[in-house]
Amino acid sequence: MSETLHVALLIETSREYGRALLRGVARYNQQHGPWSLFFKPHGWGDPPPKWLTEWKGDGILARIGNKRMLEAVKKTKLPAIDLQGVMGPAAGLPFIGVDNAQVARHAAQHLLDRGFTRFGFVGLPHGEHPHMDERCEHFKRIVAEAGHPCDVFEPKRVRGKPVAWEQQQHAIADWLKRLPKPVGVMACHDDRGHQVIDAARRAGVLIPDEVAIVSVDNDEHLCSLAATPLSSVDVNPQRIGYDAAAMLHQMMTDRKFKPPAEPVFIPPRGVVTRRSTEVLAMDDREIAATIRFIRENACNGITVEDVLDQVALSRSVLERRFKTLLGRTPKSEIMRVQLERARQLLTQTDMPLTTIAEKTGFSQVKYFCEVFRKKIGVTPGAFRKKDRGEA
Repeated sequence: MSETLHVALLIETSREYGRALLRGVARYNQQHGPWSLFFKPHGWGDPPPKWLTEWKGDGILARIGNKRMLEAVKKTKLPAIDLQGVMGPAAGLPFIGVDNAQVARHAAQHLLDRGFTRFGFVGLPHGEHPHMDERCEHFKRIVAEAGHPCDVFEPKRVRGKPVAWEQQQHAIADWLKRLPKPVGVMACHDDRGHQVIDAARRAGVLIPDEVAIVSVDNDEHLCSLAATPLSSVDVNPQRIGYDAAAMLHQMMTDRKFKPPAEPVFIPPRGVVTRRSTEVLAMDDREIAATIRFIRENACNGITVEDVLDQVALSRSVLERRFKTLLGRTPKSEIMRVQLERARQLLTQTDMPLTTIAEKTGFSQVKYFCEVFRKKIGVTPGAFRKKDRGEA
């Protein structure tokens, strides 16, 4: 093995997910390299590059979507990590990817927090992509545990092939019309979410008032391209790329290191909220207005007394009705909103903790750190490092 490690990146640049993986690899390389990176832009599903058969390197990071690519990678007999996972355990390569159980939990909780009691899921034809099927099954289970039904849109295939875009849109539109409303819908990824929003417009269904939609991947271009900007789960692909690079480094430099036989799943950051879910689907208008007030002002340091000033209800009545609808008290909701904003600032900015404490309504940074550790389980600093793969 040469002194400078040579690593091939078989990761597509046609989509934001792949580009974010590459940014994670680049960050690891900047901190722990330098590697010599062999990379040529390509799309997902492209055939194995011809140069791979003659390439003399030390390791490979690849998004393997078919048997041809898998065979080409394994034929090199180099340390390799799969960042796609569609080939399953039979691929015989270490896999690092998205924790789909947590993705579904974030999406479901996002809709539950908005008061929805009816749900739907739009995925791909069953069996076409195992990860999308996993998201569906987890989402159905989570809303069922909360005591609510979930209607699944079943995409059709004709002679083994997907139907044309226009036919799909008509089918989704008809499905949306039939759903009891208001309803919270999870789409398996941003492409599908974009389709659902377009189909809703065709069906004359109002978003988010009648149908609220949350998808997965947080591809900002796709989410903003939709007629109604799309809320989406940020699956933290940069962290996946960083951790994959770290594991590959061990595989290339330590002959005794054995990569995990089981898949490694990275938790998502959470939901990035846009207009497609900016709604409260509940009949109790007083409590809906109270929740809206809390979510708009929690980071200004408000207390329950400030909330009570906004409603003509006693504290006991407010807390009883609040708990019936959301399963928590007004005080807990204030704290939840503060901590959720803190998590966003920790992962998406380099702000110091003193500034984050101030911007999330905590009177002192010490108190902020104590509450964060008690509720989240780690300190804010450790949470930030873990999100970036540095812990």
